[in-house]
Amino acid sequence: MRAILTAFALSLALPMAACSRDASEAQSAATIPVTIAMAGQSHRFDVEVARSDEEQKQGLKLRTSLPGDGGMIFPFEKPRIASFWMQDTLIPLDMLFIRADGSIDRIAENTIPGSLEPVASGGEVSAVLELAGGTAAKLGIDETAKVTWTDKK
Repeated sequence: MRAILTAFALSLALPMAACSRDASEAQSAATIPVTIAMAGQSHRFDVEVARSDEEQKQGLKLRTSLPGDGGMIFPFEKPRIASFWMQDTLIPLDMLFIRADGSIDRIAENTIPGSLEPVASGGEVSAVLELAGGTAAKLGIDETAKVTWTDKK
């Protein structure tokens, strides 16, 4: 009986391990490097890209954590005023609103999880970068920084 149970457990574990490996490989393949440079220092992040309307609506909702060197970037086809809210977002985020030239329009630090208050850019932006809450303060990132990335569509 023990041998049957062990074989059954293994038959369940192998497909699950393969699924989790495939998911992690897919996630790492779906990330792009983003660099934030200022005052002679640079910080690299490997972030997911939310390109489609559906991906942008989902964003980082329902995530319970975010790696310190991870995040999500929301590139726009053309610059616009951007406004986000934190409904169904479970963790605080730093939102960097990025102009077309890579300069930072505004940083919204430690946004409030679950809040329905809009978090908006100050002007037209080409992208929004979301990082774990507190990252900007921890690394000394401010509006003088430049953000660069190459989107591998």
